[in-house]
Amino acid sequence: MTLIGHSDAEKAFLEAWQGGRLHHAWLLAGPQGMGKGAFAARVARFLATHGQAGAGQAVTLDDPGDAAAGKLVEAGNHPEIIQLARQPKDKGKELARNITIDQVRGVIRRLHLSLSLGDWRVIIVDAVDDLETDGANALLKTLEEPPARTLFLLVSHSPGRLLPTIRSRCRILRFQPVDHDVMTAWLHVLRPMTDRAELRAIVAASGGVPGKALALIDSDVAAMEAKLLAIAAGGDPGNRLREALAREVGGTSNRARLELVIDIVPGLLARLARERPVAEIAPVLAAWDRVQRTVRDAVRGSYDGSMVGFEIGNCLAELAPKA
Repeated sequence: MTLIGHSDAEKAFLEAWQGGRLHHAWLLAGPQGMGKGAFAARVARFLATHGQAGAGQAVTLDDPGDAAAGKLVEAGNHPEIIQLARQPKDKGKELARNITIDQVRGVIRRLHLSLSLGDWRVIIVDAVDDLETDGANALLKTLEEPPARTLFLLVSHSPGRLLPTIRSRCRILRFQPVDHDVMTAWLHVLRPMTDRAELRAIVAASGGVPGKALALIDSDVAAMEAKLLAIAAGGDPGNRLREALAREVGGTSNRARLELVIDIVPGLLARLARERPVAEIAPVLAAWDRVQRTVRDAVRGSYDGSMVGFEIGNCLAELAPKA
């Protein structure tokens, strides 16, 4: 599948490689879902299969390079590509809250070993935002005195929250949200049978983030709108629809669906406001304000998706016509 949103970053990296000016640490900064992790994997594969640059080489990050090294990368067995990420807790599916200091120390120990294959060792930290404080400080020391022929790729969804000293040691590649029209055309190629109106809703909800758009395109936007409108129309006296909504958007795995609900509710409220007499618009505006407060408070707190979904349902239920 063709990815979008990487062209400027790819150009900057390849120009540095071709010119022999490859900085030892790169901060891949941008919203979550922009494909920064995929870009880091492509860079790692490229260095593992190409080694040092040659003058005037015109390549892309997807250039095949050395076939034997490429097979090791594809199998996840290349010894010089090291991944640093949150690990599952207690052998379960849920991930730990942070990347621990012990994980960082384990990687640092490997950096003292000689290269066993190829010209580069690549360390991918995805995401550097997840590092414990001690882990961040340990990584900083390594960035200050990096081993030769070692490249760090630090994925960050919130670069402003990182230690300034970490940012200062890196060359920053910024991954910007994709233009509305480009995103629409891309999604249309991926799902040519999808209704244009639904594509527009998905693009608007994605905020220009390809990963979020992909998570949403297989969701039935029209069905979600129908559920929300059913709550607003009937009031959901037995809470059945609101409880179903809360289950559907609750939990980490359903975050994209929750964000879809948050993004489409304003349009639904605007539609309800247009359909009602002027004297009945005030409750709709009050509902919009309440939804905004709910989302804002959730972001500041634990971001309980089920709670947010149920409260949005409450706001809509109160707009139902009185018997």
